[in-house]
Amino acid sequence: MVAFAVLSFLFGLSGPTAAVASSGFLDAGNVLRSTVCEQIATKVSSSSIVYYNGSSQYAKDNYHWSASSSHASECSFEPATAEDVGIALRILGQTQTQFGIKSGGHAANAGFSSTSGVQIAMYSFSGVVYDSEAQTATVGTGLLWDDVYIALEQYNVTVVGAKVTGIGIGGISLGGGYSYLTNQYGLAFDNVVAFELVLPNGTVTDITSSTNSDLFFALRGGFNNFGIVTRVTLKTYPQSKIWGGRVSYTQDQWEGANSAIANFWANVTDPKASIYNTCNYVSGVAEISSILFYDAPTCPEGMFDEFLSAPHFEQDISTRSYVSLIQSLPLNATSGLRSVFHWVAMEEVTMPVLNMIANETLSRGAELTESSARIISYDADLYLSTLYDHVDSPTAYPPSRSRGYSFIQVYYGWADSNYDDTMLDAVNASAQHMIQALTDYGQDVADVAVYPNNAPPGMALEKMYGDNLPRLRAIKNAVDPNNVMGLAGGWKF
Repeated sequence: MVAFAVLSFLFGLSGPTAAVASSGFLDAGNVLRSTVCEQIATKVSSSSIVYYNGSSQYAKDNYHWSASSSHASECSFEPATAEDVGIALRILGQTQTQFGIKSGGHAANAGFSSTSGVQIAMYSFSGVVYDSEAQTATVGTGLLWDDVYIALEQYNVTVVGAKVTGIGIGGISLGGGYSYLTNQYGLAFDNVVAFELVLPNGTVTDITSSTNSDLFFALRGGFNNFGIVTRVTLKTYPQSKIWGGRVSYTQDQWEGANSAIANFWANVTDPKASIYNTCNYVSGVAEISSILFYDAPTCPEGMFDEFLSAPHFEQDISTRSYVSLIQSLPLNATSGLRSVFHWVAMEEVTMPVLNMIANETLSRGAELTESSARIISYDADLYLSTLYDHVDSPTAYPPSRSRGYSFIQVYYGWADSNYDDTMLDAVNASAQHMIQALTDYGQDVADVAVYPNNAPPGMALEKMYGDNLPRLRAIKNAVDPNNVMGLAGGWKF
């Protein structure tokens, strides 16, 4: 994380037409109305709405957490039914109009969920339906994980999802999802039992391991290549109060913090325990925050004592609700910056590795401040090597589940678009430097598949999907022969 502080069928066409240039007309209020947008508005039901620039809903639909991923679209479209999503997809494919699909709007890479064409915002898919007998929850992809956690609290259950506030259902349930509960239950999409999917030809279908094993494999890691997902059904788990929160350390207190982190890695194998640690350089000030988690109202004696006894400047630890922990970490404080992520796997988390991460934070922070950097963040996310064992069928990502890894998540936030290339070059150079350092420490991580949700622009598909890529491309060609989904951004097969 960062500093705290979803086609010959198309309206009877034999195939897609040539790309249509942006066109439209001025209405009585002097608002340019796109021909494609008006066609969608005319064809869909009255519960689904098209918005134009000048309306607050248009602004909301186009807003993204990262300024570098926000675009001004021709219009925004809020579908209220899966059938209306299908109508829109047929029109967009027929007219070859670019579009974006926004769930929570947290994609950092430009154009991955935004567009200068038609922005589809999934907000109306906002239901949470708990099935106590099946022990599942069916949730709409217009929700944030916060919304789902809160809705399920009354039943004393939760789902595996995002570990910080403000993250949408779509990117996590289709992209991975590392959680405080991952050591116990796996990634978020390891816990998906069904997707409601609108195929590129507009057909609405339910995808499970038994109804379509190919698509069930491909959707878990393959994002929007196969259509638009409107609802996801997830396994639920009993959830009591938890113990945890944040402890923060100034730069001169880092040795104690890093010692606690390294000793936790070496000694704690309890799957109910989880930590992640964020090393931040913010406007010239460096600090480490460790987020401690134990899935019970109290933690085992001594498990986290070293974190609490080491000198620190801030502590927010208590027995609390799960959602309270999630919402105590102010990710939204970084909203509005330009952003890029990267990801590096670790086999071991030792003092030399933690010192390397600290040095990388300090050197890159000082170097990039002159390029309008506001936040430079290197996070050490610790997981058991068994984290990939909690799934019954293969997934698009990771291409190998032979062992799990802890990892370094890198985040750069900056203000000035003139430095976009500088930041991208720097984050790639930093990742390569850390991979080399880890290799020198004897860790075999150079070829570990990169987590797609944290991969920077330009990452080769082979680096994320490995030997799964040919199968993913074959599934994509089978369900989307006219490449309708290629009109949307993201990692494209």
